[in-house]
Amino acid sequence: MLIGLVRDSVLQCFCHTCRAPVLPAVNRRGVPTKKPNKTRTKQPKSSKKVKFITTEIRCQEKSKGGLSYEVILAEPSITVPPVQKLAVTPGKFNVSVEEIEEKLKAAEERRLSLEEKKKIEWTAKMAKIEEASRKKDELEQEFISQTKKVLTEKMEHYEEKRVEQICDKMEKLKTHAQEIEKNRLSLEKQKSEELMNQLEEKLKNAASLRDDNIKKILDRLKEHERRAEVVRQNKATLANQNEEEHITASSG
Repeated sequence: MLIGLVRDSVLQCFCHTCRAPVLPAVNRRGVPTKKPNKTRTKQPKSSKKVKFITTEIRCQEKSKGGLSYEVILAEPSITVPPVQKLAVTPGKFNVSVEEIEEKLKAAEERRLSLEEKKKIEWTAKMAKIEEASRKKDELEQEFISQTKKVLTEKMEHYEEKRVEQICDKMEKLKTHAQEIEKNRLSLEKQKSEELMNQLEEKLKNAASLRDDNIKKILDRLKEHERRAEVVRQNKATLANQNEEEHITASSG
């Protein structure tokens, strides 16, 4: 129905007094148009009169030979159905006091049974919670004991390993100290031997120099004595010659 109304509103002008046929396309001149054979079905006629829908049509040419239409319908009208009030039958409220007491008693029994059931369920739930808490505490204690045991074993192993490492380092340091002491003694011995050799060499050189100096001094003394002896001999010879000359002079 809505499609027919839109089609009719497109085909007719805005004054709703005349109908304008659809213009053929420009690019379809001379082309015979065939209408498809469709089976027509009879639509049931509605007793209500069809009201016109206020529409607005906008036309826009997007391509050559083609038009696009925008159909804007009016705002829908909302019809609120009237609220039907339920009829109250006075026969339903004719209840006796005994029935009310029986119903209250049954309700009280149901309430007590529900409370008892809830109490039993709560007790069972609390028992489960306590059991779960106890198991949790046991598991925590077991985990703590196992962890403590593992940590104690690790600490003992670490302590033993540390003591072994310390002993090994002490042994290495002791061996190194012995090697250092041995090297020091050998160096001191070597230095003392070198010093003794140097002293002996110096003493030998000093002794040789002393002997040379003594020999030179003795040679000088011998030369001096020889010269002194020559001088004494020359003096004696001169004295003898003078005496002989004096004697010859006195005898003549």
